[in-house]
Amino acid sequence: MKKISIVVPCYNEEEALPYFYKEIDKISKKMDYLDFEFIFVDDGSKDKTLEVIKKYVKKDKRVRFVSFSRNFKKEAAILAGLEYSKGDYVALMDADLQDPPSLLEKMYKLINEEGYDCVATRRVTRKGEPPIRSFFARMFYKIINKMSKTEMVDGARDYRLMTRQVVNSIISLKEYNRYSKGIFSFVGFKTKWLEYENIKRVAGKTKWSFWKLFVYAIEGITAFSTVPLVISAIFGLILCFIAFILIVVIIVKTLIFGDPASGWPSLVCIILFLSGIQMFSLGIIGQYLSKTYLETKNRPVYIVRETEND
Repeated sequence: MKKISIVVPCYNEEEALPYFYKEIDKISKKMDYLDFEFIFVDDGSKDKTLEVIKKYVKKDKRVRFVSFSRNFKKEAAILAGLEYSKGDYVALMDADLQDPPSLLEKMYKLINEEGYDCVATRRVTRKGEPPIRSFFARMFYKIINKMSKTEMVDGARDYRLMTRQVVNSIISLKEYNRYSKGIFSFVGFKTKWLEYENIKRVAGKTKWSFWKLFVYAIEGITAFSTVPLVISAIFGLILCFIAFILIVVIIVKTLIFGDPASGWPSLVCIILFLSGIQMFSLGIIGQYLSKTYLETKNRPVYIVRETEND
């Protein structure tokens, strides 16, 4: 009997876990032709998430867990779950039931009957989200697909079922600054996309504020594109050209018409404009330097405090 590992990153999911466990247990009984294991990754939760997981460990031998020493963010939790998984197939999903476990059976059939290496999911609607967040999310995918050679699918979720070969390929990428959606696309393999409408959380509150999503988007762009560096260089060339033209115009006006240069307001505006462009360009360079700095430190992506074997 082949094994399937269900990897579930958890951060303060005390309220949602009972609903999730009930649903995934029901699906596992329906798919009794597979041997299941459930790997819950406690990402330094501050509520009773770990206590709830330990209760499941005591009553269900299929349940395993990894608990971090602190909050290392979801990317680290995803990597830990994949590294600790033992299954021939690995499914990655959230505990809030926005990733419907009912799709698992169809995902498994697509891999086994149609030869796909990975079956991933994407939302076709963003019902329930604030309109401004939906707008910026769509804009992000348009921008990053223009900038990056690695395709990012609009509305893509982390929820996917992968073969062991795909999982091993993802684990082999040892970078510290991880952007999973980009990594999933980067490793390639034959992927089938399943579409479904957005589903609200079954319990609890989302951990993703607008600011966190914005920072995450910046990390995605800097991780899979160097176009921002080219943009800053182009800005510099354009401004140099404009400055040269203006210098010629001022000299001609002064020599022919005796018209002195405008007063300090225009000068201040030009200085502020150029200073803003310089700071913008330095900020872009700083982002790439900071990523390089963190990579060279060789720090672990996560630190484990406890597992079910301890």
